[in-house]
Amino acid sequence: MLDRTQPDPSSNAEDVTAHGAFEHEDKPVARGWGPLNWLKRAGQFFFALSFSSLTRRIVSLNLAGLVALVASILYLSQFRAGLIDARAQSLLVQAEIIAGAIGASATVQTNAITVDPERLLDLKLGESYGGMDDSLDFPINPERVAPVLRTLISPTKTRARIFDPNGSVLLDSRDLDIVRTQPLPPPSEKLNLIERGTVAVRLWINRGDLPLYRELGRENGNGYVEVADALQGQKRSMVRVNSRGEVIVSVAVPVLRSRAIRGALMLSTQGDDIDQMVTAERLAILKVGGVAAAVMIMLSLLLASTIAGPVRRLADSAERVRRRIKTRVEIPDFTRRRDEIGHLSGALRDMTNALYKRIEAIEMFAADVAHELKNPLTSLRSAVETMPLARNESSRARLLEVIEHDVKRLDRLISDISDASRLDAELQRQDAAPVDLKRLLGTLVAVANETKLGHDVAVEARFEGRSPTDTLAVTGHDSRLGQIVSNLLSNAQSFSEAGSKVRLTCRRVRGEIEIVVDDDGPGIRDDALERIFERFYTDRPHQGFGQNSGLGLSISKQIVDAHGGRIWAENRAGPADEDGTPTVAGARFVVRLPAL
Repeated sequence: MLDRTQPDPSSNAEDVTAHGAFEHEDKPVARGWGPLNWLKRAGQFFFALSFSSLTRRIVSLNLAGLVALVASILYLSQFRAGLIDARAQSLLVQAEIIAGAIGASATVQTNAITVDPERLLDLKLGESYGGMDDSLDFPINPERVAPVLRTLISPTKTRARIFDPNGSVLLDSRDLDIVRTQPLPPPSEKLNLIERGTVAVRLWINRGDLPLYRELGRENGNGYVEVADALQGQKRSMVRVNSRGEVIVSVAVPVLRSRAIRGALMLSTQGDDIDQMVTAERLAILKVGGVAAAVMIMLSLLLASTIAGPVRRLADSAERVRRRIKTRVEIPDFTRRRDEIGHLSGALRDMTNALYKRIEAIEMFAADVAHELKNPLTSLRSAVETMPLARNESSRARLLEVIEHDVKRLDRLISDISDASRLDAELQRQDAAPVDLKRLLGTLVAVANETKLGHDVAVEARFEGRSPTDTLAVTGHDSRLGQIVSNLLSNAQSFSEAGSKVRLTCRRVRGEIEIVVDDDGPGIRDDALERIFERFYTDRPHQGFGQNSGLGLSISKQIVDAHGGRIWAENRAGPADEDGTPTVAGARFVVRLPAL
């Protein structure tokens, strides 16, 4: 038997660990609640969580979603495209302003003006020199334009180049006294492996379908598409990527003087101009992502502590239940959580309680079996030992009758014990199915009337319902349900007098099917109404000792309980006697099963 009063020495181990073990009552603060001890316990808690597989999965999945979000934001495709467009528009406006200033600052070279004297002699009175505007040339003077260009370019981070109508460079802001924020590395400088990898990744990310930017010679300005278009009178912008993976935006506008194209102005960003702005945005996003990751890790750990911790405690308790048989281990109760962990805790508690009840029932069954088998064995042993001492044949015959009686009793006990022990396993293995009780009971009544099992007692059946077509069906195992009714009918016939009847009634009572078996026997003693369903209990004064194993009604109750029903016994009241005392008309057994 399990000792429920003995406490489990390890059941409070976790509580002791959680609240601190006080070795000395005079130093509780230093031992249990000191700051260092609190930090140590917090560290142990998070260390234990970090090694939990479930915790690692929760943190990894949450961080994976955050990393994917941050990575997609870091790509900044829309922001980068909008930034490039905005930069191109600002460069166009800036270029038009600078081109206007350059055109206004261009001077006329007198030695460059050519006039045809013969054509002047052919002019009539009031007629002007046709084509004079076209023949006059106002070239861009680099010496005069350079101060203007230096003044307008210095506050910006752009590179300005002025091309003449032939595409040759007249001025380059790099040649002026303008501070350059980041000069290009010399061609001879070699990048290390990490830098080459960084450049390759940046080039792969930024390149896309953009053309590659190359520095052309001073005489090859027409090699730039935007410069060639500007020399034709059209403004244009281009986006390229240099060899270091840096985005370069360039615009070119024509330089006009007297509505004539005198050259082209090309403005281009520095190699890291746009990349610096994108990098600044990415750094800001990374900072926000880092804070979000820290918060997410903390929340994930807290979430994991509410999942992994209880699950681990449930698993430890289940392991202790598996190892410890003599002491009862209580499963932690988390049913107040109202979630899956609470449902799991309730299910494990119910399963453990059912397991302990089953163990107790098995132990009780084993004890009862040992006790019941011991009586016939003792009687059989005494008869066998006495047999050699018998003096006459009558004594030997009487001893042989005792031996035969005990052997039959052992056989009957062993058969009923075997049936009872297989009952639970059969009910678990077989699938429940709808059972028509009207048909089943009709068959059992017919068999009982044909065989009568050694009793001259008839059985009659009555089915009550609102209409003859009402179905009386339950869900269960037809063979075992038939065993219940057979046991009740056999029991009623054994207590009834010859020539009487046993009445079986089946009806629907709300959501249940009720089966009633009435007999006209002596009834049941009041103190035995509950005990008759105990194993090996029998009360048959009219039969000899050992004629019944006392397992029939116990097996019937076990089957009814397995089907979710109820069974009880009561006495039917008869007419009062001469003294006015109520009499017993017979016994009644009632079985109720959930209706289908």
